[in-house]
Amino acid sequence: MTIKRMDNVLIVVDDLDAVKAFFIDLGLTLEGETTVEGPDVGRLIGLENVRATLAMLRTPDGQGIELDKFHTPDAVRFGPVAAPVNALGLRRVMFAVDDIDEMVVRMRERGHEVIGEMRYGESYRLAYIRGPEGIIVGLAEAVGA
Repeated sequence: MTIKRMDNVLIVVDDLDAVKAFFIDLGLTLEGETTVEGPDVGRLIGLENVRATLAMLRTPDGQGIELDKFHTPDAVRFGPVAAPVNALGLRRVMFAVDDIDEMVVRMRERGHEVIGEMRYGESYRLAYIRGPEGIIVGLAEAVGA
């Protein structure tokens, strides 16, 4: 038995609307939003008295980013909001883009911090963007593609 594909990545957030808007600005599509609660949800994730709002966003090729806003129990912040890229744990999500220059300009215009940009050899141009709640997104554009 093998893994078929990655379905989604979960990001727990405090300001669901701001983070949703950030990923929509990047080009993801809101697939749906719902609130979940009850003992079945609690047993699945190992918490009690769970009530959370979930928003599922998809890239054009179907990859998912799930955003969860916990109403109960309260979410727990671990470390600083603007942790550096070398902080332990999941630190960024990378997306392939067609026009990195246009994307960087668009994200700057919307007030998002561009951490840095570079060219990786003859293969890729890269940029790191910091969005709401310290979320870091990498953008990669294939050179000569």
